[in-house]
Amino acid sequence: MSEQLSQHYQAILQGLGENVEREGLLDTPKRAAKAMQYLCNGYQKTVEELVNGALFESDNDEMVIVKDIELYSLCEHHLLPFIGKAHVAYIPSGKVLGLSKIARIVDMFARRLQIQENLTRQIAEAVQQVTNAVGVAVVIEAKHLCMMMRGVEKQNSMMTTSVMLGQLRECTNTRQEFLQLIRSQK
Repeated sequence: MSEQLSQHYQAILQGLGENVEREGLLDTPKRAAKAMQYLCNGYQKTVEELVNGALFESDNDEMVIVKDIELYSLCEHHLLPFIGKAHVAYIPSGKVLGLSKIARIVDMFARRLQIQENLTRQIAEAVQQVTNAVGVAVVIEAKHLCMMMRGVEKQNSMMTTSVMLGQLRECTNTRQEFLQLIRSQK
């Protein structure tokens, strides 16, 4: 697949009017293909593989939050990056998830061509599926280069999306606690 992607990148460069034989571009199609495969490696992963049994019995029934998880994704409309952070919370119901697994779930879905709205929902539903939590919340804040580099060119725009499931959706106080905790300074 890498060779095929490399050929496509070469055709794109030629279509832009570039000389693919010039020194600076000789290996660019191969490098671009390799980079795109890395940036989209989430397609080769599953939640089950990532979690790998790291679900542990626990009496904890209080909210667990992992905030400021950096994420890098590609807008499916323009293939330009969006960069930001995810805040993920869940209320356990007898089991807790290994800490790094939450960040790995975020990365798996972010490393696919995406729109932020879907990314937020996919993360929330995966955490819910794995943990069987009483409630799950995900908030993503990101800057989109498709808004910054082209189109309206708004450099300071930030998109925020949220998905709340279960008790974090139904109980106003619990939702407010989550939102207050992700906004608190370190």
